[in-house]
Amino acid sequence: MRILIVGAAGNGRTEASVARAARQLGHEAQVLDALGWRRRLGALAPWWLRWQADAFAPELVLCTRHAVSVGLEHLPGLLRRRRSAFWYFDAPSPLPEPVARLATLVDQAFATYGYQRDAFLALGARGAQFLPQGADPVLDTPAESAPAGWQCELSFVGSGQYPRRHPILAAFARACRLQVRGPQWDNVPEGVPVVGGAVRGREFARAVRGAAVSLGVDALEAQRQERSGGTSNRLWRVLACGGVFLGEAVEGLEQFVRDGEHAVFYRTVEDGVARLRELLADEGLRRRLASAGRAQVMARHTYADRLELLLQGRGYTST
Repeated sequence: MRILIVGAAGNGRTEASVARAARQLGHEAQVLDALGWRRRLGALAPWWLRWQADAFAPELVLCTRHAVSVGLEHLPGLLRRRRSAFWYFDAPSPLPEPVARLATLVDQAFATYGYQRDAFLALGARGAQFLPQGADPVLDTPAESAPAGWQCELSFVGSGQYPRRHPILAAFARACRLQVRGPQWDNVPEGVPVVGGAVRGREFARAVRGAAVSLGVDALEAQRQERSGGTSNRLWRVLACGGVFLGEAVEGLEQFVRDGEHAVFYRTVEDGVARLRELLADEGLRRRLASAGRAQVMARHTYADRLELLLQGRGYTST
């Protein structure tokens, strides 16, 4: 099958990971950089993007949220007489208006959170499915080493523009040697030890390697309503990179990974700090978790596993 992935280009982007998964499954895949061409060509971009799409002659057009850069008024022409799907990776609720419109333009929408799937269905997006992200076996592999300055007890990699994260990170920082990296930490809250900016490509694996434990903290309160096990792809990436993951408990997540076997989950900050101390005190436990977690993700939770379901029009239902 010829699969055109419409979104944003870049080796570290999810679009590139999906393209690699498609090729692994024996398909021909190409990423159409709607975001980049819109920035370069402005109002001329839709016609250039349409020409590139027609030249590739895809049998499936798979959109990410950056497909809106084609222009919502131009997308129907690009999608016409082609099977189409939209895979939405983000958590905001309610859905941003361009995302809601895109979901109704395609044949089928997929969401990485169950509550977003329900929102798509409420819009009239027939057949919307829950389909989490996964790991990229090419990009998400254990790093051989990490820089000396990246060695720490706890690492958090994520964006800083979400106030919900700030007091949680400050509480963990009081309990251990925490390092925070990521974009948009311009006004660093007191007590949050930000040591670096955006983490790109293989830097993520090095951040995981340098930390005894890697932390997950939801960006939005909306994510706490999740009941299907939807979560950030940080989980899949940390485990694939051979790390020990400590993240917020999510209802339904046990269908993917089990607490205490593949990763560790906390329900309150106090619980999280207590579980972190247990992990830091037991190197053998950390080794067992890292080994079992990576094996679980590589066996069941890669982008190729997810794409196989998407191509069948199915969502995720069980391990």
